[in-house]
Amino acid sequence: MSHLSEAILSAAQALPEGGLVSPKEFLHLASRAAVDQALARLAREGKLLRVGRGAYALPVASRFGSRPPSTEAVVEAIASTHGEVVVPNGAAEANALGLTTQVPTREIFLTSGPTRKLRLGNRIVELKHGSRWQLALGKRAAGKAIRALSWLGPEQAPSALHILHAQLPAEEWAALQAARAALPGWMARAVSEVNAHG
Repeated sequence: MSHLSEAILSAAQALPEGGLVSPKEFLHLASRAAVDQALARLAREGKLLRVGRGAYALPVASRFGSRPPSTEAVVEAIASTHGEVVVPNGAAEANALGLTTQVPTREIFLTSGPTRKLRLGNRIVELKHGSRWQLALGKRAAGKAIRALSWLGPEQAPSALHILHAQLPAEEWAALQAARAALPGWMARAVSEVNAHG
């Protein structure tokens, strides 16, 4: 194995599960073309997985053979390396909050970065550029509630908000209230009405 390939692999091995390496990190060792070739070769040999454009991750060795890193680990790595906000989409949040029993079949996340697809083995994970109001409160419970409501829509929002009012901690309900100015009109109205009726 070439010195370049060894350097790439040892950098990938030093990262936690789902950690990503990109060609730019190795340009001090070789030209971009040489780095791209080394990454492509490592991917062909199964030593690295090409997760997306310019993003590679180490497969995880388990007693059942190797597997792709978990979606959560890769999404976390993207958020920290690119400085993006990346959160589950409304369908996943509604399910997690118990507002729907429908289990999302596709893995879709909202991001402050560009829309793109990641490939983790045979799983496709979609990152969709989200609106600022959908990402505003991040991963906290009030943010999850906003994304769940946006997925449920104006018809189901009022009944969902009564459930959320009962289950969210007081500070999260207060954060949801405080975010009203940034929300779409129908959602801001629904949140205000629940507040008015207690």
